[in-house]
Amino acid sequence: MIPRSLVSMLIVGLFFVMVGGLLAGCASTSIGSESSVAATVPVAFETTSSTKAAGPLPSAPTEGDYRIGSLDVLDVSVFQVSDLNRTVQVGAGGEISLPLIGTVAAAGKTVAELQDDLAKKYGASYLQSPQVTVFVRDAQSQRITINGEVNKPGVYPTAGPTTLVQIIAIAGGLTDLADTRGVVVIRQEAGARQAAKFDVSAIQAGDAADPLLRGGDTIVVDRSGMKATFKGLQQTLPIFGVFHTL
Repeated sequence: MIPRSLVSMLIVGLFFVMVGGLLAGCASTSIGSESSVAATVPVAFETTSSTKAAGPLPSAPTEGDYRIGSLDVLDVSVFQVSDLNRTVQVGAGGEISLPLIGTVAAAGKTVAELQDDLAKKYGASYLQSPQVTVFVRDAQSQRITINGEVNKPGVYPTAGPTTLVQIIAIAGGLTDLADTRGVVVIRQEAGARQAAKFDVSAIQAGDAADPLLRGGDTIVVDRSGMKATFKGLQQTLPIFGVFHTL
C-alpha cells in the first residue's frame, strides 16, 4: 500500500508540470503572433516619404532634316553622266550653278529636296529619269556666333544639334557680368532678320526648354544692369517669346 504522503507529493508535482506546460504554450503563441505582425507591417520609413517625385524636365526641341545654307560646299553627281558631276559652293544668295540647268536655289532646302529639284530640271529637257545625288561636303553655314559676356566669344562650328546652353558652354560659360535673363538669339528667317530673348537661368534650372540653334545664328549676351549695344533690343523682346522680326 502506497503511503498517503507520497500520493500527495505526486499530485502536487503533476499539477506544476501541467501549469508549466500551459505557460510555455502561451509564451510560444505570443512570440509567434509578434513575429507575424512584424513580418506583415512595414517599417515606418518604408511606407511613408516626405520627398515629392520631381516632374519631367522640359524637353529640348528636336532637329529635323539638315537644311542647306549659304557657303555650304556640295558634291553633286548624276548617275552615269560624269560630265555633269560638280563640287559647288552655295553662294551668299543661296544659289548654286550647274551645267545645262544654270542657277538653282539651294539654301533652305534639305538634301532630298534639292536632289528632287535637280532631277526634275535635268529630266525636263536633257536626261531621261536622271538619278541625282547631293552630298554636303562642308557645312560652312553651320557656324554659330556668340559674343558679349562669355569667356570665349567667337564663331563656333557645329556638328549636329546644338542648343543655347551647349554653345554657351563651348564659349567657356558666362562671365560674372552676364545678364542671364536677357540672352538674345538673332537669326535670318525667310529673308528677314529675327530675334528672341531667353532666360538662361531658367533653362539651367530645368524650368524652361533649351532652344535648338541653327547654323548662322548669332547669340548676344548683354551685361547685367549696364547699358550695352543690345540693351534696347532686350527690353522690347518678350522673354521666351517666338522669334520677332527686327
